[in-house]
Amino acid sequence: MAEQHRPHTGPSVQASPVSPAFVAALRSAVRGTSDFGAAARALTTMDASNYRRVPLGVLAPRDADDIAAALTVSQEYGVPVVPRGGGTSIAGQATGTGLVLDLTRHLRTILDLDPAARTAVVQPGVILDDLRAAAAPHGLTFGPDPSTHSRCTLGGMIGNNSCGAHSVAWGTTADNVRGLSVVRYGGQALRLEQGSGAGPAGAGARGAGAPHGPQGVSELVASHLALLRTGYPDLPRRISGYALDALLPEHPGGPDPVRAFCGSEGTLGVVTEATVRLVEAPRARALAVLGYADESAAAEAAPGLLPYGPLTVEGMAADLVREPAGLLPRGGAWLFVETGGATEAEARAHAERVLRAADAVDGAVVTDPAGQRALWRIREDAAGTATRMPDGSEAWPGWEDCAVPPARLGAYLRDFRALLAEHGLRGTPYGHFGDGCIHVRIDFDLITEAGVARFRRFSEETADLVVAHGGSLSGEHGDGQARAELLPRMYGDELVALFGRFKDLWDPDGGLNPGMLARPDRLDTNLRFAVLPKRPVDVEFGYPQDGGDFAGAVRRCVGVAKCRTTEASGAGVMCPSFRATGEEAHSTRGRIRLLHEMLAGEVITDGWRSTEVRDALDLCLSCKGCRSDCPVGVDMATYKAEFLHHHYQGRLRPAAHYVMGRLPQWLRLARPFARPLNALARLRPLVALAKRLAGIAPERTIPVLATETYSRWLRRRQGRGTRILSSSRVVHLWADTFTEHLSPQVGRAAVRVLEEATGRTVLPPGPGLCCGLTYVSTGQLDAARRVMRRTLDRLDLFPGEPLVVLEPSCAATLRTDLPELLPDDPRAAELASAVRTFAQYLEEYTPDWTPPRLDRPAVGQTHCHQHAVLGDAAERRLRERLGLVGELSGGCCGLAGNFGFEKGHWEVSVACAEERLLPAVREAEPGTELLADGFSCRTQLDQLAGRRARHLAEVIAEALPEPVPGGGAPGPGR
Repeated sequence: MAEQHRPHTGPSVQASPVSPAFVAALRSAVRGTSDFGAAARALTTMDASNYRRVPLGVLAPRDADDIAAALTVSQEYGVPVVPRGGGTSIAGQATGTGLVLDLTRHLRTILDLDPAARTAVVQPGVILDDLRAAAAPHGLTFGPDPSTHSRCTLGGMIGNNSCGAHSVAWGTTADNVRGLSVVRYGGQALRLEQGSGAGPAGAGARGAGAPHGPQGVSELVASHLALLRTGYPDLPRRISGYALDALLPEHPGGPDPVRAFCGSEGTLGVVTEATVRLVEAPRARALAVLGYADESAAAEAAPGLLPYGPLTVEGMAADLVREPAGLLPRGGAWLFVETGGATEAEARAHAERVLRAADAVDGAVVTDPAGQRALWRIREDAAGTATRMPDGSEAWPGWEDCAVPPARLGAYLRDFRALLAEHGLRGTPYGHFGDGCIHVRIDFDLITEAGVARFRRFSEETADLVVAHGGSLSGEHGDGQARAELLPRMYGDELVALFGRFKDLWDPDGGLNPGMLARPDRLDTNLRFAVLPKRPVDVEFGYPQDGGDFAGAVRRCVGVAKCRTTEASGAGVMCPSFRATGEEAHSTRGRIRLLHEMLAGEVITDGWRSTEVRDALDLCLSCKGCRSDCPVGVDMATYKAEFLHHHYQGRLRPAAHYVMGRLPQWLRLARPFARPLNALARLRPLVALAKRLAGIAPERTIPVLATETYSRWLRRRQGRGTRILSSSRVVHLWADTFTEHLSPQVGRAAVRVLEEATGRTVLPPGPGLCCGLTYVSTGQLDAARRVMRRTLDRLDLFPGEPLVVLEPSCAATLRTDLPELLPDDPRAAELASAVRTFAQYLEEYTPDWTPPRLDRPAVGQTHCHQHAVLGDAAERRLRERLGLVGELSGGCCGLAGNFGFEKGHWEVSVACAEERLLPAVREAEPGTELLADGFSCRTQLDQLAGRRARHLAEVIAEALPEPVPGGGAPGPGR
């Protein structure tokens, strides 16, 4: 192993600090943008692994010339370079101490797509789903598809030789790359062609100098033929190390420098362009889901299904299913076997053959596309859900994706389970059972010295176990820092030493991604948790899912970057600000990284006063989408409120915090003057001045104040003889700030419907109550707690009685923020459990009531807080009973409470609305009902689309029979 750890003999590369001369030289040589500030560095300290390394800065090159120039200048100044795609590597290879090349900003073009040749030419920053979308109209796709397909890049897939679920049909990335343009450290460009050697960029395909890459590679291969012919295990998912056996003369099609380069993890050169193979996509697909007793039984069954020609054979255990999964058949583990066909009937018949052949406990065939998507989401989210044990404790990568021959997988899993138990560890395997590749997150203690030592011992022993079963330490995603140190256990010292010599021929200065693959860093160094505080940070929220520890909440993010998707899909919300800006700093992951570095105090040094964190959180809409859409339940809205509280403690706040953050106070004061204030709001010069002073976006229109509040209307109505239909039972309807002062018509409509459906009297649960939403969203947490305590003191609600809340954001605040800000007050939890949305109450407490039939199409917006916290299943079912046909838009409307009103947020607010909501409204046919239960959503539609949306209560009330004389309501059933 001496070769593995010997210091590099070439010129040393610096780690820090950055040289001003280097920065000046770089900026004069490239057209792309570079950033050596604290925020840019903090955003790229980590990937999706356990590792953390602080870079000098980040460069977003504009083209291949920029990459070459950056590598030339970096060599001159001895600065290491780390190429980075989506940053979702799980072994640490996307982290480094030098200059990070962000290849996702500009190099995202599909340069050519040739359906006849079934090839595409792409830049390294092209996102996989974008390539698949471009190929789909031609009936083609790119075969490898990791679960991060919505954000991983082709360059990153080439670097790690990614595979994905369909490798049993279409192989690894290396199997699907035909040619590469690459640049070496120092700026030399090479063109690699499959089976035709390599040469300088622009040279002919054959006979262009060095046949295997840089000079000396051919001689290295020729002098070690026996070692290269016998040193590699034969299995489909052998990803570990350099694929030098691809350069053997007997390799099918001849020596293949492209395959040898794939999986090199940015240590040999930087890809500037790739020619990739496209495959025919089945016109129809079906999914056979097979239940087994446990994952070992599923693993043993998987090889027997391969002769049926499936597209996938994926496996996972029940421990990874966090929510009730009605689509899953009985079992403790499942195989997901996808089949294809020219028609749906053919695909179904194929899947049914698999089902009949399988010796499963239970099984089902799913052909419905929505049902298949729901099942695949369960499998794809496993990379995130696996990071939390069923009891909520943390689990981590580290032994993430080894592979063994498929026929050995069942035996390996039994031995692996025994080894886990021997070390007192827990983990749930899942992954690509058809290829013998296993993913697993394990509850390592990566914080204490003893825990890290156990992590190391377990890794060493598991490496030996994998080798004993004829496997590869990495079956996907590469070795990185997590496994490269262990490569001698798999390949032996002689072959690993050859890896080092191969690396030196490509990169004699050692400047490309040092510490990876050849002469790697130790697997138990650079761990990202070592820099976090050892004691819990003093915070305001309770963080019940993280033991009250804010650092634990920040640790939730493992970097799988589901928040970096460029397009919303289905009902998903996360992360609207990233989709609007494309900036890592405005993704949930980026903000978590900044909070991590704020706690670490090394890159971001001013703690809660950090301007870098403040600026990143400024464009967080507090939509709470990440709370439900993030596989590990990151809640950035809560973290933002926490940060703002500390950041502005004892300091002057932005004007918008005083105006919109204390909106309930101002609206109560304005109530007697609603008419004159509405008149003044029509005076443009006066309004412009007021908006400027209040920190409100000048483009915004000030909402009209109600001249009669909802509560006043209700009291007046009761005074006029409202019939008490049941003296012992009433319906408590929360008078939220928005319904009370800005849209009382919603409250009036809800009263009408609730009295019709229940035969009970509707009453507010007490005077002057407030959930504290606006105080929470602006981080005024001391004030929020005072408001919440006053509400609990004044609340007139018997234990066990439901509380109907019309405004989804207020309902979400009562359901989550209230108990998390007042964790020691049992009344908070009681109130949270009492909260029901309008539809939830009708479904739960009036099951026999028949609503009127409307039978017309509907579009609109599902409130983001409803999606994230409350769920909208009851609303969907109620719309179905009403005959309102159509799906409401997911995502976020972009107004998001105070966000869209604040100065500087207009463009992002509009961009969020334009993503899904506004196009859906414009495309709706005449007579379509426009629905939005949230006041913000209705306001956004009014101000951007000129359309009045309605709460579902308003739509139902309009269709009810006329009330009986005297202001009462008809009896039940009318």
